[in-house]
Amino acid sequence: MPPRVVRAVKRAIDIVGSSIGLGMTLPLYPVIAAAIRIDSPGPVFFTQRRAGRLLARDPHVPNSVPHCIEFTIYKFRTMRVDAEKLTGPVLASKNDPRVTPLGRFLRKSRLDELPQLWNVLRGDMSLVGPRPERPEILADLALAIPYFEERMRDVKPGLTGLAQVSLGYTGAIPEDSVLAPFRQDLANPFKLEEAEGALADDMRAKLLYDLAYTASLEQLGTYLRAELGVLLKTPLIMVRGGGH
Repeated sequence: MPPRVVRAVKRAIDIVGSSIGLGMTLPLYPVIAAAIRIDSPGPVFFTQRRAGRLLARDPHVPNSVPHCIEFTIYKFRTMRVDAEKLTGPVLASKNDPRVTPLGRFLRKSRLDELPQLWNVLRGDMSLVGPRPERPEILADLALAIPYFEERMRDVKPGLTGLAQVSLGYTGAIPEDSVLAPFRQDLANPFKLEEAEGALADDMRAKLLYDLAYTASLEQLGTYLRAELGVLLKTPLIMVRGGGH
């Protein structure tokens, strides 16, 4: 668990940052809401259960097991209302056909994530941290990628994160990334034909960045450098339409 001083500073940054962010972006909400209504039928906002901070087993509770705190995440809707009618819970891909025309713009600019500032203010999330996955998908990823769930241990999920400002949309490794020389080792490490091209390959790269960010929380100095670095890069990613 991060030291108390890191947790206190991080929460203070979250409260101040999310309050300022909500105040600055609320005027955009009616415009985005009207555009969504015109673009496709269905609700303006999209809610979904996500897996958050991983809690260790409680030694005082018999038969307790590590578990993630689940919460409801808020987003502007970017997909058709029946997006998972035939598939069930699945990860979104870069050129996902379920995404509406306006949804592509909202995702590329990250404007669909703005309602999560409310999640940050409530304390469900932090401004910076690993992105939260759906509980069903997290369970599958934890089976496919060793220690994948450890990225969330005693750390709140983030609105943005080190992985999001360092990798491509799905977690693909850019050519100029420090991970580029290791792409072949990270992709399908067991060389299974049926696993070739799986999204788990990109998630392995995300895991490395998430664990690096989590490690920075051990000291106030390293935490502040990592936190401010991500917060400064995020607007640039939004403008360029890069990252995740």
